[in-house]
Amino acid sequence: MTAMMMGTGNPVKMEYTKYEKARIIGARALQISMGAPFIIKFNDDMLKTIAYNPIEIAKKEFESGLIPMTVRRPTPGIRKRDLTTNPFDQTKIGE
Repeated sequence: MTAMMMGTGNPVKMEYTKYEKARIIGARALQISMGAPFIIKFNDDMLKTIAYNPIEIAKKEFESGLIPMTVRRPTPGIRKRDLTTNPFDQTKIGE
């Protein structure tokens, strides 16, 4: 999954590190386990296949690019760099 780096003048495509991916998926899985609604629609067969596992549901949402979270990377010489997902596209909801 690629992300857009903001705060540098022009947006630049960047990849999330494995640690950032784990943090995003873990945070979203916690939200799901606490009762947050799913961002994408799952049919009953798909939910049974992944055994209603919040981590697997969060992975599917992450792969779809629908989790609206920002990662802030500290870098020397630049005040802040925010790594955001692609602009939230509501047309993907329910796919």
